[in-house]
Amino acid sequence: MRIDLHAHSTASDGTDTPAELVRNAGAAGLDVVALTDHDTTRGYAEAIAALPEGLTLVTGAELSCRIDGISMHMLAYLFDPEEPALLAERELVRDDRVPRARAMVARLQAAGVPVTWEQVARIAGDGSVGRPHVATALVELGVVATVNDAFTPEWLADGGRAYVPKHETDPFEAIRLVKAAGGVTVFAHPGASKRGRTVPESAIAEMAAAGLDGIEVDHMDHDLETRARLRGLAKELGLLTTGSSDYHGSRKTCVLGEYVTDPEVYGEITRRATGAFPVPGAGGA
Repeated sequence: MRIDLHAHSTASDGTDTPAELVRNAGAAGLDVVALTDHDTTRGYAEAIAALPEGLTLVTGAELSCRIDGISMHMLAYLFDPEEPALLAERELVRDDRVPRARAMVARLQAAGVPVTWEQVARIAGDGSVGRPHVATALVELGVVATVNDAFTPEWLADGGRAYVPKHETDPFEAIRLVKAAGGVTVFAHPGASKRGRTVPESAIAEMAAAGLDGIEVDHMDHDLETRARLRGLAKELGLLTTGSSDYHGSRKTCVLGEYVTDPEVYGEITRRATGAFPVPGAGGA
């Protein structure tokens, strides 16, 4: 059983539509895929309508959080997407994305980069605009070679010269909100040091005590040493460990199913969740 619990569509910053994402997941031989767009669940209906037979969809979201000045992402699974408090917080984060992206464009222009808001808006389409869309604009202009190359202090990394902060949720509040909505929380790529400062293990321990369910261990941004360290930390704290591709379509080099989650861990996630249930495919359009 092959389970990928972290993938993005055009509802946020992926390049596959939700329908294309689930069809590609089925073609990649996955049995389970989670749709975890940034701070939104707008892709659910389209993904479910196109869900191929043999593939199960886990509904989720990747929540933008910040602790002690460090940006982090919290994966939320199988929560009630209409629960008012969590919905209001997701909308607050999402509504701040446009002014933030406009401000990043302004900083890049001030640095001599001929990027425009119209270019970034075209790339984002109907998705929730974010740094990857600005990064793609830099690739189009030949400023950097890849999206990942834009996430450096020179450009868009936390604290970089074109970086602009946005509203982000306190992770302890995120855990509380997701739990109240019947969901399960997993700290995404906690050891991704190439993206900037990482959250210290002491803070992860505090999150575990507050109800965090797991940490994402097997991920393209974690080397073998980091994975071993995180596995040991998870064991010490009693946390689940997941593996995921963090698929973004053609925007990043990762592929669906590149890293997967143990079926027993997936089973425990579904047992803990009460807000929603995995949707089995019946052969979508």
